[in-house]
Amino acid sequence: MKKLVYIFAIMLLIVACSESDDTGSSTSATPDNYNRVAMQTNLADNIIIPRIQNLKSALQTLSDVNNTFTATPNQANLDNIRAAFVSAYKDWQLVEPFNIGQAEILQYNFKMNVYPTTVADIEANIANGNYDLLAAANNDAVGFPAVDYMLHGIATTDADILNKYTNANYVTYLTDLIAQMNSLTQNVLTDWTTNYRTVFINSTENTASSAVNKFINDYIFYFEKGLRANKFGIPAGVFSATSLSDKAEAIYNGTISRDLAIIALDNVQNIYNGKASSTTPTGEGFYKYLVALDRTDLATLINTRIDDARQKIQNLNADLKTQVEVDSVKMTEAYDALQLVVISLKVDMLQAFNVSVDYVDADGD
Repeated sequence: MKKLVYIFAIMLLIVACSESDDTGSSTSATPDNYNRVAMQTNLADNIIIPRIQNLKSALQTLSDVNNTFTATPNQANLDNIRAAFVSAYKDWQLVEPFNIGQAEILQYNFKMNVYPTTVADIEANIANGNYDLLAAANNDAVGFPAVDYMLHGIATTDADILNKYTNANYVTYLTDLIAQMNSLTQNVLTDWTTNYRTVFINSTENTASSAVNKFINDYIFYFEKGLRANKFGIPAGVFSATSLSDKAEAIYNGTISRDLAIIALDNVQNIYNGKASSTTPTGEGFYKYLVALDRTDLATLINTRIDDARQKIQNLNADLKTQVEVDSVKMTEAYDALQLVVISLKVDMLQAFNVSVDYVDADGD
């Protein structure tokens, strides 16, 4: 009897080992016939790399305009650098979902768009002039939110803001912020064009560590956390006892946070549809993947739900901080519409793709 039990145990062990993949994951996946290489190639060549290139160009323009502004801090040059900042911030919305490859290694997103920025940390850095902007402790004192503060929030009037830039420490800090954003973006771009593109396109097996599965997860994580929670849920107070309007995006500019959110939503829809822009034809992407799996119903529903969420967002105040303070219910309604998309992506789409969630959900969805 003991011998039979022993033999049975060995057989179970052999079966368990044979079902594990070569990545160490215990999850087996049934392959499908969809051309994942074509999807990854379209994503890399027509969406990801061009968006990073556009951001790098916008940041270089911001750097050039900053040189003029800091050399001659007058109203015209302040207006110009503010415009360059807004243009680059919009381009950032198109890059933020791509937290993979070198971006993940560098913790790129944490260096570019942690908000709200911490004013005390910024002012302390400026005052002492001794700082490491790459340090994790400074993640809330760098990137677009910090530049937003430096261009719109360091004083109450434009005249007083211009006066700040007669102080060399303010000039240096603003210049250092922009230089770091430029450098990090160049590093990410260089990796994509010289190395990671090949990895991304060819790592298409259905395993936890493959580039395609990681990208699918990163895409959903960005939608759930970066877009739904950060832009809407947290400021609206969905996860807290009261609303937190000061945790909205671009609070010092005070006019662009709704537009940033719409750009971000348009971008995730274009990625989903495999489109370089809203006006280009649908390419190889998640939509066509679902259709190939005979889930046209779900493919269509996701687009419908994104469109419904966009309508909710378009009805909000141009400044989401103001929207929360005036009528947070409308912010919550936008959040709820986005949450329906999350369900379709995170539950239904992942199930159709036979891909497991690879991140920890902390807010109870």
